[in-house]
Amino acid sequence: MLRAFTNSVTRWDTLLFHRIFGWGDKRFLNRSFRLISWSANGYLYPFIAIYVLFTFNATLSKPFLLSAAVAFPIERILYHFLKQSMKRDRPFQKIDDVHFRVRPPDEFSFPSGHTASAFLVMTLLSSFFHIPMLQIGIFVWAAMVGVARVYLGVHYPTDVLAGALLGICTAEIGMWFAG
Repeated sequence: MLRAFTNSVTRWDTLLFHRIFGWGDKRFLNRSFRLISWSANGYLYPFIAIYVLFTFNATLSKPFLLSAAVAFPIERILYHFLKQSMKRDRPFQKIDDVHFRVRPPDEFSFPSGHTASAFLVMTLLSSFFHIPMLQIGIFVWAAMVGVARVYLGVHYPTDVLAGALLGICTAEIGMWFAG
């Protein structure tokens, strides 16, 4: 029964991967998804922290920054543990006629670290700043980071789903710790 479930998930995962990757090697999509993917590399996160620190009062900025300071190291530790435990090959390594459209940062696929970080930031920002347009915008951004990683040929959809769950859960741990 477990094997049948695993095979079913693998078929779904591969089918959805082909659907997204199959949008084609179009210049506009390549540039757009590379930019979206790059936005989750981590370079922008310190600027978000600085903005929050200097824009909002300490009642809001301190718990936000403490939550992030706790959540990010936990997310990175769990991310590396899962990567090394699962050692899942990337799609371009397993599927014929699939190539990567952006160079992957490491060897293995599961989970998506870009997606984990994006959903961590999304969860923290939407939890601390109850601005509907901000919440919608950052959710769309985080989801598009996941789609971009699949389109670029470096992750399967389940890698992205696991990354999203990892990011959300570690953000929740950070917020719990910060009170």
